[in-house]
Amino acid sequence: MSIDYKAEIERLKRELDVTLVAHYYQRDEVFEMADITGDSLELARKCKADDNPWVVFCGVGFMGQSVKVIAPEKRVLMPKIACCAMARMIDGSYFDDSVDYMVKHGIAKEDILPITYINSDATVKAKVGEMGGYVCTSSNAFKIIEKGLETGKKILFVPDRCLGQNFAIRMGLKSCVIGEGECDPKEADVICFNGFCSVHQLFTVDDIEFYRNKYPGIKIAVHPECDPKVVQAADFVGSTSQLIKYVNELDPEQKVAIGTEYNLVNRMRQKNTYVLSSTKPECPTMNETTLEDLYRTLKSIEDGNPINEIHVDEHTVKYANLALERMLAIK
Repeated sequence: MSIDYKAEIERLKRELDVTLVAHYYQRDEVFEMADITGDSLELARKCKADDNPWVVFCGVGFMGQSVKVIAPEKRVLMPKIACCAMARMIDGSYFDDSVDYMVKHGIAKEDILPITYINSDATVKAKVGEMGGYVCTSSNAFKIIEKGLETGKKILFVPDRCLGQNFAIRMGLKSCVIGEGECDPKEADVICFNGFCSVHQLFTVDDIEFYRNKYPGIKIAVHPECDPKVVQAADFVGSTSQLIKYVNELDPEQKVAIGTEYNLVNRMRQKNTYVLSSTKPECPTMNETTLEDLYRTLKSIEDGNPINEIHVDEHTVKYANLALERMLAIK
């Protein structure tokens, strides 16, 4: 006998003290079942404010960790503990290596201020917190870097080189990427780890030129995880929530090509909206979660044997939360 997963999920949501959460990049059938939707940090903050003791988070691993760091009293489960490729590019040892690289090039450790993009493991956030650093998001990175520069220290930006470079360019600062060409920390303001988002690397300047030639007057809107050349050629650059707002405020007749994850673009306005790529820019790990996975996770709570629970040790929670709190204190 087949299971009606949607009906069962709705039943379990009614009967359990659980909040179902989904990131914007989730596939439509999962996204539509969520009580709370949004971007990664926005979701973590909403989960903390929510009354239910259980959170079922549809996203990638670092997002579930962020909920546990901000709200350690919550029981956090994930239908799939999928891994963000960018977050996987850096761990505690790679972070330490990056600090050592700067020290070997003449920058004292106490003169380094680390900033980590929220797309990172909790252990990296904790190391950043221990060094007095900050977490940032794509929507507030400008303010965070600006605040960091007030210390007079060198900024170590991890893990996304594109985000670090793009905000450095926007602020008129010099950046370099460890492991890419000659990166002399003494000659740069922002020293970037060599990580990236595989989805946002799909968008190219050629794609922009194609759409501009095909649709004169079209607007190009991209995420700051895109390559700096793409960002500089775009009409608008913004985080996920900023892209949504920008597109929603356009005249319905205005054509726009968007450089970000496919599921999000596909849910934006249906008319005159295009994906800025010749291939489907779909995040494979964000698309791992299915309705069946979601049902089985909720059912495990009902059965008293929860699966895929997120655990973060006390030390990591303490220092990762410090880095998050420093970010949240900046208005």
